[in-house]
Amino acid sequence: MAESPSYKERKVITIGVVSELTGLSERQIRYYEERKLVFPERSPKGNRKYSFADVELLIDIANKREEGVQTYEIRQDMIREEKKKEKRMRKQLLRGEINARFGIQKER
Repeated sequence: MAESPSYKERKVITIGVVSELTGLSERQIRYYEERKLVFPERSPKGNRKYSFADVELLIDIANKREEGVQTYEIRQDMIREEKKKEKRMRKQLLRGEINARFGIQKER
């Protein structure tokens, strides 16, 4: 059975509420989506739905923009962080496979 996302990851917040929470205009939020900085889901009627994690991300993006960081730079940083996270996960998986293969257990 698939694990359901945590409340923080659940995409349930409308763009209007996100705008109120972040202080960003709906146009700014859509722009950040166009720049591939945030990825809302769409309801069956096509309305954007965001998570609390998206709200936090949008606030972080807005803060960086106020500091003069360009959206391209923000996106590149996001890509680098995602690659680092994937590398750590691969390393953990490999370590787990090796431990399982050779019967190594974690010391407690």
